[in-house]
Amino acid sequence: MRQRKEETLPGALYRASQSVIEGDLVNMVLDREELPYEIRELYPSRDGLLDNETMAEQGLPGTTTADISNAGRITGYIREFVTHARPGAIQAGSDVAVATLSHLFNNNHEVSLWMTERFLADSQRAVGQDLGQGQMLVSVDLLQFDRFSDETVGIRTLQTTPAGLVSSTVVDFRIGRLLGVAYLVSLGDVERQQLVQQLGLELERKMVKVLLDAF
Repeated sequence: MRQRKEETLPGALYRASQSVIEGDLVNMVLDREELPYEIRELYPSRDGLLDNETMAEQGLPGTTTADISNAGRITGYIREFVTHARPGAIQAGSDVAVATLSHLFNNNHEVSLWMTERFLADSQRAVGQDLGQGQMLVSVDLLQFDRFSDETVGIRTLQTTPAGLVSSTVVDFRIGRLLGVAYLVSLGDVERQQLVQQLGLELERKMVKVLLDAF
């Protein structure tokens, strides 16, 4: 659920986010050894810049590159780890993918709008829709995440896939004009809020360190 705590964000940290460049984003996402112990057995998958065209291609049906750009997003970086097990060999309750992302926006207001109007509202509107490739979003539940330094939005989704029911737990958080995202995907109807909170807080810690070291 959304929590607005902008007054707690240190002024120096907020100002530091204004000078972030694209090259800083790679240093903000988590390496494998920085993941919670429970999910370090996952293997490297995607690792690279995530431009607005790619965001649109991987977004909900109907999303365009112009939509992403007009929302104020400049670019981002993703580092993802996945299971190597064959779909038929994965047991319900197993974690199959984890990722951390750092996104750069024009300003902090656009980050807030993205979190509420694109991430949260668009997800809720997509419930019951055909997402293609045998997938359908079944439900979106709001989650309360705490101990973050600024605004957060968290959800858990359930969707049908060819491999069966899949749970995704996601936290979005703001640091100035930066958006940090951490998600964990699990097979079955699984609750992973505590693990994702740990993941997100570690991502926030690393993002803050990069900002302060560069400021």
